[in-house]
Amino acid sequence: MPKIVLVGNPNVGKSSLFNSLSGSYTVVSNYPGTSVEISRGKGRTGEKEYEIIDTPGMYSLLPVSEEERVSQRLLFEETPFVCLHVVDARNLRRMLSLTLQLLEAELPLILVLNMMDEAEERGVEIDSRKLSQLLGVPVVGTVSNEGKGIKELKAAIEEFSPSKTVKKIEYGAEIEPYLAEIGNLPETGGESRISTRALGALLLQEDKTALEWVCRDEKLTKEAGCPEKSFSRLQQLTEEASRKAGAPLHYLIALKRQEYVNEIVEQVMTFSGTKNETGKEKEEEEEEIYGPLTGKAKHGAKKLMLAEKVDSILTHPVLGIPVLLLVLYFGLYRFVGVFAAGTVVDFLENTVFGEHINPWITSRFTALVPFPLLQDLFVGEYGIITQAATYAIALILPIVGAFFLVFSIIEDTGYLPRLGLLVDGMFKKIGLSGRAVIPMVLGFGCSTMATMVTRTLETKRERLIANLLLALAIPCSAQLGIILSVLSGSPRALLAWAGVICLEFVLIGYLASKVLPGRNPTFILELPPLRWPKLSNIAVKTYSRMHWYFLEVLPLFVLASVLIWIGRLTGLFALALKVMEYPTLWIGLPPDAAVVFLFGFFRRDFGAAGLYGMYDSGALTAVQLLVAAVTLTLFMPCIAQFMMTVKERGLKTALAISAFIFPFAFLSGYMVSTLLAALGVSM
Repeated sequence: MPKIVLVGNPNVGKSSLFNSLSGSYTVVSNYPGTSVEISRGKGRTGEKEYEIIDTPGMYSLLPVSEEERVSQRLLFEETPFVCLHVVDARNLRRMLSLTLQLLEAELPLILVLNMMDEAEERGVEIDSRKLSQLLGVPVVGTVSNEGKGIKELKAAIEEFSPSKTVKKIEYGAEIEPYLAEIGNLPETGGESRISTRALGALLLQEDKTALEWVCRDEKLTKEAGCPEKSFSRLQQLTEEASRKAGAPLHYLIALKRQEYVNEIVEQVMTFSGTKNETGKEKEEEEEEIYGPLTGKAKHGAKKLMLAEKVDSILTHPVLGIPVLLLVLYFGLYRFVGVFAAGTVVDFLENTVFGEHINPWITSRFTALVPFPLLQDLFVGEYGIITQAATYAIALILPIVGAFFLVFSIIEDTGYLPRLGLLVDGMFKKIGLSGRAVIPMVLGFGCSTMATMVTRTLETKRERLIANLLLALAIPCSAQLGIILSVLSGSPRALLAWAGVICLEFVLIGYLASKVLPGRNPTFILELPPLRWPKLSNIAVKTYSRMHWYFLEVLPLFVLASVLIWIGRLTGLFALALKVMEYPTLWIGLPPDAAVVFLFGFFRRDFGAAGLYGMYDSGALTAVQLLVAAVTLTLFMPCIAQFMMTVKERGLKTALAISAFIFPFAFLSGYMVSTLLAALGVSM
């Protein structure tokens, strides 16, 4: 089946284009030998069916991150029918450098100018036909999130035939002789998915993937002395070229490409208006900015200035904090914690399931199945129907759904990367970068999913710190929603809980960054435009995440009920409860609260549901409720998160994280309980 590969910078709309071409969200898998994901789907154009491949974001064929290296390796190893290079039309000057690298690699290429609506609103006009002539490849304009230009793109794919003329960039006398010599080495010949010239340029810049590629053949390794011989010669050529050029070769090569890009952009891009940055009076400035503009361009310029002002507020280290607090208050506390975890859950659990569904099913089941053992399994106190299904559907699903709805809105507006920019300075103190805000925020929805997303972080050290903090101090949406709901009656208790969790997050992150070896991560992030959220995007994203979560959580809830049932039959459940009573009593909670932590072994949200039950029955005082909430939040990762940590970081690391968290959670609960008692505080 012919393949269509999507490449381009992060946040240029590749995923939206992938969904438009493939027609759905499809299976996501790890690229072999890495923890980086790629998406594969199928799509039809005309009479042909294609495999669509969405690659991680890349800025250059010379990678600096694991995601870029995966995209580069995929281009080395796949033989696509066509590569769609997706660029942000507003930033053509910055993104055409990768286009030239792909052309130099002689990859079959179509250039996709995405976000054309944003470009037009900024007064940017691009002559696509002229650009196509200069590059020698088809150029198509799209607005992928609205489906505009997709029909034209499919037509271009259907009619596509690779260009036989390749634009060659001359790198000058400092580089060309060495590039020619590297190209003549026997190891760079043979069957290569990219051109010998592009491969030689990467080798000259000491790219590891390129070196691995030329040394991939065992016969070459033995006969040509690869990699030792090749590496020695390449190193010699690189050092000689750098010495003669008087500058790093990657800098000189990038400079030559950018000069060529500038020549192209000057010929194809025009502006219907320019900004005035002379600091004149507002009326005069607006006249200079908007004077030559009319209609849509004038409206776009005003919209751009407004967006820039909003951007400056959202990413400001002081002004951005109140905005974040408002998002947290209305998005998480009011909507998820109060409405979903309070109003919706109360109606579903007590009215729908408590008064109608469960009594009816229990009576029917006991009448049809006269075996107490099976009755206990399905409709008993911890039964599959009366507890597992009730918790999963009536308690967990509405909270998770509410969170994913909020998360999808935040994501679709473009606020999430701006949040990353806002917290980058603070995150650097705990060994993370602003990029880690994505798994951290996602952890409030599902820590298992967030643990999987940590694979996108730059360094092994950063991924490990993120895994630790997700397992320790980030409550999933169901746990968070229930805790917000049960503590909402006491603002002091809620603030105390939030303060302790935030303190633990910062403290443990800071200590981990000091103890764990490795370099601090860098932070490079493409800011997408701010947009009004689109209902269809929000609906699809929310549904797909809820679908994934529900398929993952319901079987585990059923498994938990079965394990509890087996444990009660064998006496292991009672024994485990007895063991858990000791640390539970130590932190000042009644022995019955041990079941909450035991449930937490199976699922964090399962334990939170148990806490909700104790709160609902009045079994805990206000102080005990706060201590239980703190301890449960910091408690062990659930089974699913533990298994995901094993998959991502290995069994030893997962066990080490759990061995640290278990006593630390109870120690924190004990300290809170002791401090409140010493101060005589009552919530």
